[in-house]
Amino acid sequence: MTEPLARLLIPELRWDPGHGYAYLADFIDDALEAGVGGFVLTAAPREEVAQLCAKLHRAASDPLLIAAAAESGAGQLFAGSTALPPAAALGALHDADAIRRAAKLTARELRAIGVNWVLGPVADLTRTALDPAIGARAFGEDAQRVAEWVVEWIDAAQAEGVLACVKHFPGIGRATSDPTLGAVSITTAAGTLWADDLVPFRGAVDAGVASLLVADVVFPGLDASGVTAAHSSPLLRQLLRDELHFEGLVVSTSPDPVRAIAAGCDLILAPPDLHGTIDSIARACEERTLEAQVIEAAQRRRTFWADWARPREPREPTLDELLWARQVADTVIHPIRGFIPNVGPIVDVSLVDDDAGAAWERPAREHFVQALRALGLEPRLVEGPTADGEGALVVALFGAPGVGRGRSGYTEATRRRVAGIVATARQQSRSTVVVLFGPPRLASEVPEAPNLICCWSGDRAMQEAAARRLVQP
Repeated sequence: MTEPLARLLIPELRWDPGHGYAYLADFIDDALEAGVGGFVLTAAPREEVAQLCAKLHRAASDPLLIAAAAESGAGQLFAGSTALPPAAALGALHDADAIRRAAKLTARELRAIGVNWVLGPVADLTRTALDPAIGARAFGEDAQRVAEWVVEWIDAAQAEGVLACVKHFPGIGRATSDPTLGAVSITTAAGTLWADDLVPFRGAVDAGVASLLVADVVFPGLDASGVTAAHSSPLLRQLLRDELHFEGLVVSTSPDPVRAIAAGCDLILAPPDLHGTIDSIARACEERTLEAQVIEAAQRRRTFWADWARPREPREPTLDELLWARQVADTVIHPIRGFIPNVGPIVDVSLVDDDAGAAWERPAREHFVQALRALGLEPRLVEGPTADGEGALVVALFGAPGVGRGRSGYTEATRRRVAGIVATARQQSRSTVVVLFGPPRLASEVPEAPNLICCWSGDRAMQEAAARRLVQP
């Protein structure tokens, strides 16, 4: 093992609104000295990310992989970059060129700030109405079409020098509970998975995708032992390496890194205890639980891909690409029910947040109101219809399936709140329009809303596009 064991670890760097990255200085120095293989970044301002990445790349003795889960554009995470509609919205356009352009713009903006590894696209299929974790992050439900779009996304991103990472192998679209909150088993037969759920992953492998994130989900149809995919040698070595001939990086977020590496994973994302994880891998090597050739093969793959993605002169996005991003966000917003009534100039906005109190990162909610204000209106946050409001009452309804949320739809309290606002407005002879910041299937959970428009997600791009759509229906 010629390289440090830490090369297999990709610790997380979480920006803090009060301290930026400064509070992580000692940890970063320690991680670089240990020889980590890279870092994964969470939401932060673009300029601070660029400064951090420049320092990391300069300080590292070996090329680093700097990752970000920017599935919907660099602006999904990094304020000041361009945000894009989620994959489901792009898939609904049935336009492969739109997907290529989205991936190209994402990769260019990431590369420009020093991020060389995007944890996307999602290659899962939308398979169940009870989906608790994927929501609008997947391109759709048709396996062949999704495979085509996944390949387009990968090809465009990697052509810009940024590694792509398809997830969550072998596909978690059939899950009816959130894998991040407890054990999940998908009991679908192997033949069905091969002919359906695995199709986008097979396409990604054939297209030369650089990396693949494995699900912490049990697939008894593919491995009867009852272990998760991240701990399954039959899935990772026999199916993925031997049968599909995948030569890229296998990545895991497993809480048991030793088992994951032994099964065939190369890199561990966001280990909670860096030195504890290094020690556990070292002990496993000493005890021959982990074989030297397994570690060496993983290190070689990481070195190859990190060298492939080493920093080079970035290509900034063109004005045409930036204008297209705004246009495509406007295009995907559409009425599901009724029409878009006139609003303003004084706009009453009732914010209904089904994710209130959530412990996980979620998009800021103020972009919608700020965009209305920038368009010349006077938005007012209200609990319900007011006597002096003008035009239609706007209900901004946030909350969609996503990792860590633990449910697929709205709470009973949220449904009652929307119904109450609509009923009160009706009594005042006031129109309402519900702006649904989630996938279209959630419309069935608010049947009382007479006018409802689909915005697919609550990301900044969709909030701003929704405001434009209300002003210029």
